[in-house]
Amino acid sequence: MKEKNSVFKQAEELMDSFGFTIVKQDRERPWGGFLVIEESQAPQFAKQFFPEEDFESLKISEKLSPKILLVAPGKRLSWQYHFRRAEIWRCIDGAVAVATSLTDEESGRVILKVGDKIKLQQGERHRLIGLEDWGVVAEIWQHTDASHPSDEDDIVRLQDDFGR
Repeated sequence: MKEKNSVFKQAEELMDSFGFTIVKQDRERPWGGFLVIEESQAPQFAKQFFPEEDFESLKISEKLSPKILLVAPGKRLSWQYHFRRAEIWRCIDGAVAVATSLTDEESGRVILKVGDKIKLQQGERHRLIGLEDWGVVAEIWQHTDASHPSDEDDIVRLQDDFGR
């Protein structure tokens, strides 16, 4: 199994190789962590990781926020949803599981391997789950309210392994 610091270093080097600027990172999440990419680079990020998507159709409002999620083996993000964003995810390294539901009940899971993509609607319940090794996911937040963009506080947690 890969070491956390080496997984982050590899992700940082990959972003650098594509010319992306990391404006924030968090390695302290109990499930792994994330890298936030400069928002002005959203068009290039979308072209790199979601080339089949029409960039203009990704914009629900005018704002898109690109991130990289790094999920530790066996860890689960909270069972959650958002009021002010939809999301699109693509697995770019390893494999992850994703649970989704339109109700508060967690139901089936799908496995995302490298190249696989999932779109999450605003309000759709979801959870990202680490499998045997680290999973790395490219994510775009599709803000639904340009005047009040989503942020880390726009998380409604229905269940959380870490008591948040």
